[in-house]
Amino acid sequence: MNTSSLAEFGQKLLETYFKKPSMADKVFSNRFLDKLSQIESLFDHIYSQHPSRNNAFDGLLTTLIKQHKSRSSLFLKKDATKTKKGNWFLSNEITGMSLYVDRFAGDLKGLADKLGYFHELGVNFLHLMPVFESPINESDGGYAVSNFKKVAAQFGENSDLHALIKRMNEQRMYLMLDIVLNHTSNQHEWALKAKAGNPYYQDFFYFYDDRSLPDQFDQTMPEVFPDHTPGNFTFIPECNKWVMTVFHRYQWDLNYSNPELLVAMLDNILFYANMGVDVLRLDAPAFIWKQPGTTSQNLPKAHMLLRLIKQCVSVVSPGMALLGEAIVAPEEILKYFGTQQTIGSECDLAYNATQMALQWDALATGDTSVMIAGQQVISQKPIGCSWISYTRCHDDIGLGYDDYMIAQAGFNPFHHRSFLKNHYAGWHENSMAKGALFSVNHKTNDARISGSLASLCGLEKAIELSNQDEIELALKKIILMQAHGLFMGGIPMLFYGDEMGYTNDYSYLKDEGKSYDNRWMHRPLIDWKRNEKRLDPATLEGRIFGDTQKLITLRKELSILSDHNNVIWMTPHNVHMAGFIRTEEDKKLYCLFNYAASASYLTWYAFKEFGAQPTHLKDLWTGQKHKVGKDQEHFILPSFGFALLEMAD
Repeated sequence: MNTSSLAEFGQKLLETYFKKPSMADKVFSNRFLDKLSQIESLFDHIYSQHPSRNNAFDGLLTTLIKQHKSRSSLFLKKDATKTKKGNWFLSNEITGMSLYVDRFAGDLKGLADKLGYFHELGVNFLHLMPVFESPINESDGGYAVSNFKKVAAQFGENSDLHALIKRMNEQRMYLMLDIVLNHTSNQHEWALKAKAGNPYYQDFFYFYDDRSLPDQFDQTMPEVFPDHTPGNFTFIPECNKWVMTVFHRYQWDLNYSNPELLVAMLDNILFYANMGVDVLRLDAPAFIWKQPGTTSQNLPKAHMLLRLIKQCVSVVSPGMALLGEAIVAPEEILKYFGTQQTIGSECDLAYNATQMALQWDALATGDTSVMIAGQQVISQKPIGCSWISYTRCHDDIGLGYDDYMIAQAGFNPFHHRSFLKNHYAGWHENSMAKGALFSVNHKTNDARISGSLASLCGLEKAIELSNQDEIELALKKIILMQAHGLFMGGIPMLFYGDEMGYTNDYSYLKDEGKSYDNRWMHRPLIDWKRNEKRLDPATLEGRIFGDTQKLITLRKELSILSDHNNVIWMTPHNVHMAGFIRTEEDKKLYCLFNYAASASYLTWYAFKEFGAQPTHLKDLWTGQKHKVGKDQEHFILPSFGFALLEMAD
């Protein structure tokens, strides 16, 4: 359709729905017409040859209009406020926490009653792990969704989620929820209809009558969970067909080559926007486009789909940011922000998974060389987009950085990775870590790491041994890791329990629906009597909570920590120490982190290499003031210590 006829079509469609348009309707209509050509262009790049193209495109536009009409006045006002701020998520005043509602507070009502706890800590942004319906024993932690629009009974009802969001808005808190883009549960209405033989819904998935195409796919598609879910297809006897199941046999991959499926999922996305979600976490976007003869990951049309989704969201809910949960190679992660002319038009946020893994590398080795080598890629993040920075999350820790980074640091990649796995599994003789290997691939020797922040830092084993010196070292490691994540850049995302030093929770072994997945060891069940210890600074819990609270308070006070691509890495004069400078106009904040088990020395010359040379520095963490010495003299950081140094008079 040419531009003028498309505009006329769009205008007539709007007039059908807006007989007496309000001011909000007019603002929406302007956005709708402004984005219409771009939306159609992206849609046709993907679906122009599909027989359902016209019906699906009409359905997409109708969905945008109907979802706008459902948007509350409160969220329309929030859209306007966020739009005025620009990229609101770049602010240093935002600190997040990711949690499982049931394991943290029982249910959504219980979580609403705990909002004061987050205020006390300084957290004002919550990521709730999936709360929508999924089968109890085949839920994949809630990522096998059987109903995208209904809260699971164990968490409460939709009204409880609405009530929580209302209270969070009153307290100026932000909310992130997941949309599981790649698959549904085999108990979803679409899957049940497909299993019963309905061809319309079978086209929502990848169904095949025989193994011809599945075998073709399997030749080049890697296995995500080779130890307990080998292969990428499952036979469905009820309809005598094979269906694609990349993650688990009970999770059926959605077929985005069908535009009707895209429209159905877009309706779910905008449903979440209208609930009041501030950031929508797009789960596993790397997998959403499949093509025989490829890995079916990170394909160009996956990125095109994300750009189309972004344009649609920006029409209906311009204040909602999109987070692409792409845990892929460093160079691939950057593409989820957009590339070349499309930079900034895909996802607003991505996980800084590379930096997270590099911190665990440095903690195990005491050497920051690999971390420094990885910054060349990380620093290419486009202006206006941001990272989610974290030391751990609900998932395993993958060593997701490239072998060339390890080789560039002077290590053998195979031996280096083997050491890291052995260290965090607790197999190395000098390791205090107590984790476990997850998803071991015996063909490639690849594996990921499970374990809580505290246990991987050595606290669990140190307590078992009653070794006070090791306990003190573990506490220092925990706060070092958190400080690095909080000051690095992006939105820092704590994982629940880490602020209290929770060690591995092995109760999952007694639960049939969890025992096969050791990631549940770092998804603890919160003991609120134990959490009262945070009020006593003499306890381990009180020390960790207090230090985490202090770090968050510092971050909120320093506008220099807003994410405006203002990170300059310092020259690595000491391999045990990582240092970077955060800048704002003529201000500088030197952030230094010592990953060695002993004191590390940094020449004062390192502070004089970038612009104005400081004469005095104040450590915002300790309050100590330092006079900058001669080039051959040194600033000293204690073992697993860190410093946040601003220029002082």
